[in-house]
Amino acid sequence: MQIRRMHLLCFLLLNFYFLLFLTSCSISKQISKKADSILLKDTVISKGHIGISIYEPATNTYWYNYNADKYFIPASNTKLFTLYAGMKYLGDSLVGLRYQLMSDTAINIFPTADPTFFHSDFKTNPVFEFLKSEKRTKYITQNSTWRENGLGYGWAWDDYNDDYMVERSAMPIFGNTVKIDTAKIIYNKFYVDINWKADPQYFTNLIDSFYTLPIKLKARMYPDSAKASKELLSFSIKRNIHDNNFVIKTSPTKFRKQEIPFITENLNPTIGILKNDFGINVKYGMIFDNGLYPGVPPHFKIYTIHSQPTDSLFKPMMHRSDNFFAEQTLLMVSNEHLGYMSDEKIIDTLLKNDLKDVPQKPKWVDGSGLSRYNLFTPQTFVYILNKTKNEFGWERIKNILATGGTGTLTAYFKKDSSFIYAKTGTLSNNCALSGYLITQKGKLLIFSILANNYPTGATPVRKAVEKFLLDIRKNY
Repeated sequence: MQIRRMHLLCFLLLNFYFLLFLTSCSISKQISKKADSILLKDTVISKGHIGISIYEPATNTYWYNYNADKYFIPASNTKLFTLYAGMKYLGDSLVGLRYQLMSDTAINIFPTADPTFFHSDFKTNPVFEFLKSEKRTKYITQNSTWRENGLGYGWAWDDYNDDYMVERSAMPIFGNTVKIDTAKIIYNKFYVDINWKADPQYFTNLIDSFYTLPIKLKARMYPDSAKASKELLSFSIKRNIHDNNFVIKTSPTKFRKQEIPFITENLNPTIGILKNDFGINVKYGMIFDNGLYPGVPPHFKIYTIHSQPTDSLFKPMMHRSDNFFAEQTLLMVSNEHLGYMSDEKIIDTLLKNDLKDVPQKPKWVDGSGLSRYNLFTPQTFVYILNKTKNEFGWERIKNILATGGTGTLTAYFKKDSSFIYAKTGTLSNNCALSGYLITQKGKLLIFSILANNYPTGATPVRKAVEKFLLDIRKNY
């Protein structure tokens, strides 16, 4: 009798898996037809390359794969790997800084790469409150921990003046950018004299204030008191590539308030801002027994100041695809896990340990996806999304990723938006979308769609991807 029951059980299980296999094959064929008509034959996408992977975690089944094990430039989808690393190693609250009380007059400060220090997104500033209240001379150094460059491997050098490519540093301040606006403009016949308003103020005297009109305008006469013409205000600010001097350049458009990255220069701007704008008694270096030495004095206790809840950093990082937050997140992970800040070393460590079972090992070079040297497969993103969900929970993920009509998905999936939680990625001629999709039958799917080398902007590709995913949601 028992043998018969075992045979019956085996028979039922075999039938169950056979039916599951048939169902999976049927779904795969149906999705394949839709992918072919909506994506693969699209007049824009067909001129480039596309990879697609759709996976159901509940049954551990791939519903559809197309070029899913091929490598693509993922753009900001790279941030999904950075997010996992941050959730794994940064705890519930960020370490804003560490310090040692060396004597009655001296304190050593150890930066942690925390990007929230004086960042406009955050209303509280525990690190500053500590530095302001601590009257001892504060010695700051990065010599023992900083093993990176300001700009990442493979970044486009000529984007250095744009606020989406901010320099990385061991101790960021004001998001490592300066906000520049006009305070007063004096118009003359052939020039404009400008009083600037800079935030932080430290940079005010580093901005050119005298703007000579282009030759084509010098023949015109403008009384000092006359209202400025469009041409008079047609200029912009550009930072010199190798230093923190800002110059006025002729522009086809009227000047508007700008936010420009500054060179971090071995923490010189951070120290200068703290001294100039806030009167903080701070010096570069490390003190030990009344002398300056490299390394960390071992027999003095190290204290920790926490700054912000960790997810308050991750949410804007993913919603607006903040490159600076992503870069600093990976550096913070490196600092907490390895004791120093290095993209290369922390990425290598993660891939050899936490992510050793990734289906196709990615070429992962930065935290943000700004580099075109990054290469990932669609199945790799399915893997990291599934791993993130399993380790950190669905509710936390929903709070961090953008849904339809929000963040970088503002223009997409707006109707009944809470069925998708995803991360976009965009570089010229490359775009990506990877995330979670809830079908109308309540099935949770994980998907990744990477498109490269199409000749147009990203909008027609994104619209086609939206149509494809909405069809899957409707029919399954």
